[in-house]
Amino acid sequence: MKFIDTDIPDVKILEPQVFGDERGFFMETFRANEFEEQCAAVKFVQENHSSSSQGILRGLHYQTENTQGKLVRVLSGSVFDVAVDLRQSSSTFGKWVGVELSAENRRQLWVPAGFAHGFYVISEMAEFVYKCSDYYAPEYERSLKWDDKTLNIDWPLVNGQAPSLSAKDEASAIWEDADYFA
Repeated sequence: MKFIDTDIPDVKILEPQVFGDERGFFMETFRANEFEEQCAAVKFVQENHSSSSQGILRGLHYQTENTQGKLVRVLSGSVFDVAVDLRQSSSTFGKWVGVELSAENRRQLWVPAGFAHGFYVISEMAEFVYKCSDYYAPEYERSLKWDDKTLNIDWPLVNGQAPSLSAKDEASAIWEDADYFA
């Protein structure tokens, strides 16, 4: 597994070594000891799987309690995945990083606790899987506006059209009104 730095040092791209031939392929997607050495000493307690159509944007979500680190990847299709640093003590507070994750590039993204996370579906459909370091706690869930002017995230919108959002994500907070971490 190759661990690649991003513009935010705590957010890492994981790139597996793929072994393939005419029969298919094999790759190791997670190894606890390497992950702990390169990213964080976390125990994953929940795994989620979602399917979304092109133009769907999910996020930018985070929890103020039961904070979740997420190891995310795409099983089919392609997404633009974004992490926003909400840690006030961090030198990258308020910064974001975006990475294309796809079934083809087989990359994963480590998004530590203390970040908002979201993704936008570029392909016709995408299946998205992520491991979480804590359990989903809806009472603590928050969401940032995907198009917040302060964050100025450069989403690769298909045909320049606004994304399709859930009602919850439509009602997201702007940066100035967000709950941050110490």
